[in-house]
Amino acid sequence: MNIIIKQIELIERIDQLIRLQATGTPEDFAYRLRISKTKLYRIINTMKTLKAPIEYDITEQSFVYAEAVGFTFGFYPRHQKYRKLDPFVGEF
Repeated sequence: MNIIIKQIELIERIDQLIRLQATGTPEDFAYRLRISKTKLYRIINTMKTLKAPIEYDITEQSFVYAEAVGFTFGFYPRHQKYRKLDPFVGEF
C-alpha cells in the first residue's frame, strides 16, 4: 500500500513544480525528484492519461499545463448545505 501512497505523493510534487513552472529540463526535473528520466516520463504519461494537459515549454525550459487544471487525491469531509431527511423516519 505504501507504493501507491508514494506514487500519489510524487504526482502531487510533480503537479506543484509544474504549477510553479520550476521543473527545468527533463534531466534536471528527474534529478530534483531523485528518479530516473524514464520514470519521470512514465509518471507524466500516467498524468496525461488522467487528463493532465502537460506540455514542455522550450522557451521556459519547464513543463507547463496548457490550461488551468486542479489535482486532488484523498478523502475530504463533505459539507452538507441542507438537512437530509431519513425516508423511514417521519418528522413530527
